[in-house]
Amino acid sequence: MTSSVTHFEIYGEDPAKLAEFYRALLGWQVDKAPGIDYWRINTGAGEAKGIGGGLLFRPIPGPRSWVHYLHVESLDQTVERIVELGGAVVRPKAAVPKTAWYAVVADPEGNIFAIWQADPLAMPLPEPDELG
Repeated sequence: MTSSVTHFEIYGEDPAKLAEFYRALLGWQVDKAPGIDYWRINTGAGEAKGIGGGLLFRPIPGPRSWVHYLHVESLDQTVERIVELGGAVVRPKAAVPKTAWYAVVADPEGNIFAIWQADPLAMPLPEPDELG
């Protein structure tokens, strides 16, 4: 029997502000559920199917989370936008050789996620001392 991801949740001190961050960055539909402090997240657009999620007040003190990888068209532009919106880079751009570029980032409240840009030509960048 295989298991599949059913949804994800993002915890924060100010969920309404985080909802704005994810709407602006990724174009997600994020709506507050009536009568409770829970924001429903729809990651799909139009005919596209996406995984559903939720946004709520942080129920635990520590960073106990999964790292979700999000496909982006441009890793560099997405990193720039994350920083503009108050997020941060946790691990800079790196290559999965001949597969993709990725970076680990954080939203304005320190929740970590990763972004992924497929690229069959991706190769690790040489270290400065390797350039001669």
